[in-house]
Amino acid sequence: MRAGPRRQHLLPPQDNRAAMGYQRQDPVIPPQRDLDDRETLVSEHEHKEKTCQSAALFNVVNSIIGSGIIDFSLILLIKGGALSGTDTYQSLVNKTFGFPGYILLSVLQFLYPFIAMISYNIIAGDTLSKVFQRIPGVDPENVFIGRHFIIGLSTVTFTLPLSLYRNIAKLGKVSLISTGLTTLILGIVMARAISLGPHIPKTEDAWVFAKPNAIQAVGVMSFAFICHHNSFLVYSSLEEPTVAKWSRLIHMSIVISVFICIFFATCGYLTFTGFTQGDLFENYCRNDDLVTFGRFCYGVTVILTYPMECFVTREVIANVFFGGNLSSVFHIVVTVMVITVATLVSLLIDCLGIVLELNGVLCATPLIFIIPSACYLKLSEEPRTHSDKIMSYVMLPIGAAVMVFGFVMAITNPQDCTHGQEMFYCFPDNFSLTNTSESHIQQTTQLSILNISIFQ
Repeated sequence: MRAGPRRQHLLPPQDNRAAMGYQRQDPVIPPQRDLDDRETLVSEHEHKEKTCQSAALFNVVNSIIGSGIIDFSLILLIKGGALSGTDTYQSLVNKTFGFPGYILLSVLQFLYPFIAMISYNIIAGDTLSKVFQRIPGVDPENVFIGRHFIIGLSTVTFTLPLSLYRNIAKLGKVSLISTGLTTLILGIVMARAISLGPHIPKTEDAWVFAKPNAIQAVGVMSFAFICHHNSFLVYSSLEEPTVAKWSRLIHMSIVISVFICIFFATCGYLTFTGFTQGDLFENYCRNDDLVTFGRFCYGVTVILTYPMECFVTREVIANVFFGGNLSSVFHIVVTVMVITVATLVSLLIDCLGIVLELNGVLCATPLIFIIPSACYLKLSEEPRTHSDKIMSYVMLPIGAAVMVFGFVMAITNPQDCTHGQEMFYCFPDNFSLTNTSESHIQQTTQLSILNISIFQ
């Protein structure tokens, strides 16, 4: 379906200089026929369905939190689009580095959200299966509450219907719900850090700031930081998008996301230190009813975040193989195929940590650090002392180092995976979440000495 007439949005000269760092009054995002997000994702009534800034804010926050914090390179990415006169990540790289760069980016831009979809399925299956096991009278071995059935059911019932939307703006309300549930989860994690944290034995060197394998954490954080793969989609959903408006939106999103992510990370690690797993909710005991409610909210949150990643995978396929346009039939076929493959893979893999690491170092790191910096450095005519160029010169080699060393360390020193296992402090003879006493603490500390070796 063809999009309706599009408008070119110009910044006033003074705003253009301030936002872009250069003197020309170029169109911020002029249309480009061959690779156009809006051609695929927005209906012919596009001008009636543009989201307000608040809806776009929740879309960005949801993408960052389903996947974490965003950084300077996201604004740099949109600036690169304005400098090159392009309105998709693919077309930006295509114009900057030609067809080879376009193909490389397309592979990365497909793999990152696709692997993210797999990780979301893993989280939903692991998390919600524990929720349903807490229903009175339900057999824990019942196949209908197992992770495989839950992944299939959530896919057919929620993620597939939501992913079939053509306009990402329609996910604004869904993202608002997801953000609200994330706030509830944060409160639960904070409450358990206070009530449970003091009674979990601390691992050796728990407070060492950075160990030799800290670079592996950068890969995981890169997975969390990224929103670049769908930034142009959200940007195009704004009413009269400009770089200055996008910058304000991103700054608001960063403040919210940094607050949430820092508190999640801090509360989780303060509670479990070295026992902290890739999926934090794997650390909590299954008989904790407050955490059970948190697991339910968490499962719903990742299910609602999933469609945003599917939008990107479908858009990449549309641009590479269909010239940026999908008919109604192919729109459905491609969506169903992508989700089916992601679901099948997630049924076979149940260890989240290695998925996050490899996706972070191989896909997220170049998408965040390397490619936006390289594009801006090649396109910008500003002097080398300009702040944007200085940041680009710093980000590019850091990204390359994280990508190479992170991959090597992820393969040679993989994270332990204790998927589906109750932690030692959850057994009745060791520890009780509802009745904590000095004797229980002493028993837990003694038994932890025997159990620590399991996790090393």
